[in-house]
Amino acid sequence: MKRYEAILFDIDDTLLDFKQSEHVALEQLLASYNVRMTEEVKARYVDINSGLWRAFERGEVDREEVLVGRHTKLFDSLGLTVDGPHVEQQYRDYLHAGVHMIDGALEIVQTLSVDYPLYIVTNGVTETQFKRLESSGLLPYFQDVFVSDATGSQKPMKPFFDYVFDRIPNVTPEKGLIIGDSVTADIAGGRMYGLDTCWFNPNEVAATMESTYEIRHLHELKSLL
Repeated sequence: MKRYEAILFDIDDTLLDFKQSEHVALEQLLASYNVRMTEEVKARYVDINSGLWRAFERGEVDREEVLVGRHTKLFDSLGLTVDGPHVEQQYRDYLHAGVHMIDGALEIVQTLSVDYPLYIVTNGVTETQFKRLESSGLLPYFQDVFVSDATGSQKPMKPFFDYVFDRIPNVTPEKGLIIGDSVTADIAGGRMYGLDTCWFNPNEVAATMESTYEIRHLHELKSLL
């Protein structure tokens, strides 16, 4: 079995259940503007937000356009005009307050950290991601945390991984493994950079890209590593 010298974990929907945290934060945000979160409203937000993040991964928009635009576009569609940066800060405050863990995340990170150097590689907002990692108890098990808005680029772009491996001492990509739920960010980025990849696919979605490994539950990493 291959011995890895660095294991890179995504955060959202890999270690932390971002979908649940997002649901709660969005519900609280809408309620503060006297808007009830229906399935239609939530689906509208998810469509807007995911579309902007995909554009960000492609380098078509910057981070601020994602963070502010997702809220202004949603409220515009509801017939409300809001202060985008203010609403984003409100949303982020709600998001910081709620941390929901993927089943088995803390256990597997504790176990692997004994034998492997672990790192976080994530797209997102540095303040938000650090606070969520701290609140969850995951942060102490990682050697370093790399967040896109601090690196100047994002997964799956080569400059993001250049930044990461410039700061992981004496490890080449061929000795690294990236674990994440996103085919477009984690698996595509890892493959491009020469990393082995592990696709976390709990919902058994049909594969659109080959990965080195595929798992349904985080505890499966024990048998792989």
